[in-house]
Amino acid sequence: MNDFVKTRVHRYYWDKDLNCTSTSLLIMAEYFAVELDQQVLDSAIGMHGAGGYRAQCGLVEGTLMFIGIIGRARSIDDIETTSFCRRFAEQFEKRFSSLQCQVLRPGGFNSDDPPHLCEGLTVDSIEFSINRIDSWLDGKTS
Repeated sequence: MNDFVKTRVHRYYWDKDLNCTSTSLLIMAEYFAVELDQQVLDSAIGMHGAGGYRAQCGLVEGTLMFIGIIGRARSIDDIETTSFCRRFAEQFEKRFSSLQCQVLRPGGFNSDDPPHLCEGLTVDSIEFSINRIDSWLDGKTS
C-alpha cells in the first residue's frame, strides 16, 4: 500500500497541484473503489486547514468526508458512521498528536516554505486513514 499511496500523493501534489483534502479524497476513493462526484472535490477546494486559516488539517477533513461517503455507499447507519468519525478523530490525534494544520505541518508556517511541505505527513496520514477505514468496514460488511 505504501507505494500506491506515495505515488499518488506525489502525482496529485506535484502534477495536479491539489491540496491535501482533495488528494486524500481521491486516493481513498480509488483504494475503496468509490466514485466521487465532482461537487465533492469542488467542496474540498478550501478545506486545507480551513482555507489556510491553519485550523483543522485537510487530511482529517478529507478523511471525515470520505467516511460519510463510504458509510452511505455501504448502507451503514448514520449514527454508526458519525460514531466512527469521532473514533477516527481520536485515533488520528493520538497517532499524530493533533488535528490542527498549524501543529501538524512540519516546521509550522513560514513565508519561504516550499510547496507541498506536508508530502511525507500526507502519505503517513492516508495510510493510517485507509487502515482505520478498512478495519471499520471489516466489522460492517460480510
